[in-house]
Amino acid sequence: MMEAASSASAQNTERAMITDRLLDAAGISVDRLPMLPVVFDRMARVMADTMRQKSASPSYVSVSCVENDRIGDVLDEFEANALVAVLYSPEWDARVLIGFDRDFIFTLVDVLFGADGTEPPIDEERSFSNIETRIARTVFEVAAKALEDSFEPIAKTKLKLERIESRMDFAVVGRRNNPAVVARLLLQAIGRGGEIFVVMPHATLNPLRQRLSQVLAGEMSTRDKQWTQHFHNEIQRTEVKLEAILEEREISLGDISNLRVGQVIELQATAQSPVTLACNQQPVFTSQLGQLNGSYTLQIEDLIHEEKDLIDDLRSR
Repeated sequence: MMEAASSASAQNTERAMITDRLLDAAGISVDRLPMLPVVFDRMARVMADTMRQKSASPSYVSVSCVENDRIGDVLDEFEANALVAVLYSPEWDARVLIGFDRDFIFTLVDVLFGADGTEPPIDEERSFSNIETRIARTVFEVAAKALEDSFEPIAKTKLKLERIESRMDFAVVGRRNNPAVVARLLLQAIGRGGEIFVVMPHATLNPLRQRLSQVLAGEMSTRDKQWTQHFHNEIQRTEVKLEAILEEREISLGDISNLRVGQVIELQATAQSPVTLACNQQPVFTSQLGQLNGSYTLQIEDLIHEEKDLIDDLRSR
C-alpha cells in the first residue's frame, strides 16, 4: 500500500512538472492572470495618494493597459525619450524595469515646484538635467515601494533600486527578444500627462503564476485606509445649506404676475404641519416646528426615503 501511494505521488509530481514546462513554453497569458491588473491598479492608487501629499495640485494615476510584449520592443519605443530604473528583487532573484517618459518627468517637475498649468509645457528635445534626474530618482523609489506593496498579497519581496539609465541599451533585465508583461500607467496633472511603464519578464512571473491566476478574497475592493479617513474628515468639515419648507403649492404664471407688494398669501399649513428639511433641493428630513427662547426651532422626526415613500404612496392608491 505504501509503495502504491508513493508511486501515485511521484506521478502527480511528474505531471505537475510537465504542466509547468508546457505553460512556460507557451508564455504567460495576461487574460488568465486576473490578479495582474489588480496589482497594477493598486500600484496606481498608491502612487497617486503619495504624490498628492507632495504637491498642491492634485495628481491622478490610472492603468492604461496590461499586455505582453518583447523587452526590446518596449525599450526601442522609449529610446532617448525616458528614464528607466532597474530594480532587483532578492526574493525572486530577478530584475524588473520601471520607466518614466519625457512628458511624465516634465509634468512631475512642474507639479512639485508649484506650477498651476498656466505656463506652456516644455517642448524641446534635450537630455535630462541633474535636477530632473534626481527628482525622478525620488519618484522611482515611490513607484518601487508602490509596486512592492501591491505584490505583497501575492508574494512579499523587496525591490531595490540598482541604477537609473537614460540609454535603453543599458537597461538590461533579460534578452531583448524575451517576452515580458508590460503595464502602462498614465499620469494626469495640471492639464497635462505622462506615461509610466513597468516591464516584468515572464521568467520573473512564472513562479507566481498560480497565485496570480486566483483572485484573492476582498482584493478587488481594497481601500486605502489613510485616504478613506482623510476623505471622511474633509466631508465632516464641509458646510451645507439647509432649507425648511413649510408648504409647497402650484401657482400659475398668471397668478405670480398679479402679485403685488404687501399682498398676503394664505397657507393651509398649521403649527402642527410637518416641515421638510432639504439640502440642495433634496428632501432629507421631516421635522416639527417649534419655538425656544423667542426663536423658531425644528425638531427632526424622521429620515426621508424618497424611493420608499414613492412605492408606499403607489401601493396605497
